[in-house]
Amino acid sequence: MLEEISFQIRDNFETKNKIREEGLKISREIVRECRTASFALHGKDFEKADSSINAAGRALKKLKSRFKGHADIYHAGFVEHAQQEYSEVAVLYGLLKEEGKIQNLPSPDELGVEYAAYLNGLGDLVGELRRHVLDLIREEAFEKAEVFLGIMENIHAVLMDFDYPDAITGGLRRKTDISRSLIEKTRGDVVNSIQQKKLELAMKSLESRL
Repeated sequence: MLEEISFQIRDNFETKNKIREEGLKISREIVRECRTASFALHGKDFEKADSSINAAGRALKKLKSRFKGHADIYHAGFVEHAQQEYSEVAVLYGLLKEEGKIQNLPSPDELGVEYAAYLNGLGDLVGELRRHVLDLIREEAFEKAEVFLGIMENIHAVLMDFDYPDAITGGLRRKTDISRSLIEKTRGDVVNSIQQKKLELAMKSLESRL
């Protein structure tokens, strides 16, 4: 009897381990496609970004279907990480493609991700938006930089509303704190750059009158 029980448990564990290994492989594929999309977006290659995001979305659906009946492995952490990466880049795509318009951003239900993963993806998105704002500053596109700074602040305000235990939000509080720090640095960069530009223009105006 004990041998039969042992065999049944071992068979179950073998199945779970196989599915887990497959899931890890798929999740790494999702993360890789998302990072490819992110680099493409910052390089303004929206076609390549769209292709990678779609590939990540297909892989994510495959991952979810593979874990049916194995909730313990599904919630082990790596699936949520893949969903966070996917949420982050999907929303980034919408923001950069529409040049800061937030009306038609994809929802977690549309993306097929857990709510906590979506919110944590937004937390990580603040860092990507800071990178975009710095690019805009280098291009001296200060008005656009201020628009995206405003989006960063809007995201932080939304995340602040979710004051729930980490067991529910997946550690969102930490990412919210990090996003606040990034926003403060970015605001300083934008303000300093605008002031420096105004000073340069004033100096040129003065030189032209001398």
